[in-house]
Amino acid sequence: MAVPQNRVTPSRRGNRRSHDALTAANPNECTNCGELKRPHHVCASCGHYADREVVAMVDEIDIDEDAA
Repeated sequence: MAVPQNRVTPSRRGNRRSHDALTAANPNECTNCGELKRPHHVCASCGHYADREVVAMVDEIDIDEDAA
């Protein structure tokens, strides 16, 4: 069974945990629609990336009630 030889001091424990902190998100504003998006990712609301449309977005999906 693994048992520590010596007690870990609060300072050493804190130094070990110093890199575990979470960083806040860094959202950017979409140049096309103004929504917040992740940097270097396609905008989820309009499908634009770097001032051009790379994903065609569908405004409305028609679902047939008979098909379901």
